[in-house]
Amino acid sequence: MESWHNLSPTKVATDLKTSLQQGLTAPDAVLRLEQHGPNELEGEEGVPLWRKVLSQFQDFLVLILLAAGAVSFAVGERTDAMLIFLIVVVNAVLGLVQEGKAEKALKALKQMAAPQAVVVRDGQTVTIPAKEIVPGDMVLLEAGTVLPCDVRLTETASLKVEEAALTGESVPVEKDAKSALAEKVPLADRVNMAYMGTTVVYGRGQGLAVATGMDTEMGRIAGLLADAGEGTTPLQERLNSLGKVLGSVTLAICAIVFLTGVVKGEHTGAYLLDMF
Repeated sequence: MESWHNLSPTKVATDLKTSLQQGLTAPDAVLRLEQHGPNELEGEEGVPLWRKVLSQFQDFLVLILLAAGAVSFAVGERTDAMLIFLIVVVNAVLGLVQEGKAEKALKALKQMAAPQAVVVRDGQTVTIPAKEIVPGDMVLLEAGTVLPCDVRLTETASLKVEEAALTGESVPVEKDAKSALAEKVPLADRVNMAYMGTTVVYGRGQGLAVATGMDTEMGRIAGLLADAGEGTTPLQERLNSLGKVLGSVTLAICAIVFLTGVVKGEHTGAYLLDMF
């Protein structure tokens, strides 16, 4: 993400090819909407339960455990087999719970999004669906406004924004559009910026939309939540790699033992079961 807080309002307007007074033109807004897409948080929804369950058994180490359980059951070690299957089931349940929490958190983020926004286009103040906001739009803010996107503030009048949803800071932050900030400034200290999902509690102001949808700070969080639900943790990745190594070594040992038995003429059904 670009360091918009490090740039002056004039420089931001120049970079975004927009006007601080007139805002975007209607044709330009339509073109940018096609380029950037709707101002919405993405996230996979409505995944069937059976797909979620199936995804829990795609890990290589889990497949090895299932195979080991099947072999144990086949040779009569039913207690060992049941323990192995129990471990696999518990792992699947934990995975489903993790995905469920991530989906709920993502849904909560989406519910924080503003349905409408007031912007300046062609020099006129208009109310539009928040999903139609594009980078370069001049967004007007007043008490009660939920930020529809990330904005670089250009004018502020006693503007205070509650940012607890994003930074965890319970006290409203007083904003200052004229503040000059260094490039490396923590998110909570960027007083010349306002972010999607935060709420204006006092004063008024306006600012240029610099990021929309998944390019916003809230979008970055939504992306992390989606990865938490669908991806794997570093520990899971290491276990998966370890499982592949152990699986390969096990297969190699079995092959060597089997070939040894063949050479000795001991390749009977009973011998094959004894290998396991």
